[in-house]
Amino acid sequence: MRLFIIKLKLKFYHKHSRITFTTLIKEILLFIQNNNSIAEKQDFKNNLKEKRSMKKIYFVGGSPCAGKSTICEIIAKKYNLYYFKVDDYLDKYMKMAALNGKSFCKKNLSMTNEEIWMRNPMIQKNEEFSIYKEIFDSIIRELEQINCDKNIITEGCAYIPSLMKKLGIADNMYLAIIPTKKFQIYHYKKREYVPKMLSGCSDKAKAFQNWMERDFLFSKEIERQCRKEKFKVMINDGKADLDDMINEVVAHFEID
Repeated sequence: MRLFIIKLKLKFYHKHSRITFTTLIKEILLFIQNNNSIAEKQDFKNNLKEKRSMKKIYFVGGSPCAGKSTICEIIAKKYNLYYFKVDDYLDKYMKMAALNGKSFCKKNLSMTNEEIWMRNPMIQKNEEFSIYKEIFDSIIRELEQINCDKNIITEGCAYIPSLMKKLGIADNMYLAIIPTKKFQIYHYKKREYVPKMLSGCSDKAKAFQNWMERDFLFSKEIERQCRKEKFKVMINDGKADLDDMINEVVAHFEID
């Protein structure tokens, strides 16, 4: 099919001399590149389906500071699962994406804290989604390469509901956990890395406020997508007992 379309383009070139040969070659190369990209994504799906047929992969998405890591770490230990935390490799994925010409990762890595956090939170939120979309394929590749006999539980904000649905993840193999704004801010203030993330900002209070608003907007979009795609979403307001939340996740995934 690909060869047939290329032949048609060549015939078109002979009939329409206004199209330069260089332009034609560029079009053909772009066509092949796009089709290779589609084929690679289909391979991701097929490989992941094959891996899921051999072992189960439980996906936990959501937004920052919602308790995802705490819950998944406990479940992994209790049920002898392999725990894969996306955030542990986030910097690597972004650098790989930047080297491959992905514009949002490249831009973000070149920005100062002042440039990142003093912007409109809505812009920050939109770019965060774009970054996760740019690194998503790398995360899937990493999952494919895990060589172990255990079932896998993996968590990260990059597991965006719309992308999970396109990947063909079943409803009972994915859920999202998001925090209320009050819970989010309270626990963020306890995190040791926050001062480092805000260093160099001319107005640290405003920068932190923008950061928190960005993550709140992110969580609302995750919730919206979950409702649309019929995925389970849990909201952590800090009132529910941790054991109850763990049991809810275990029940949803039917882990035994």
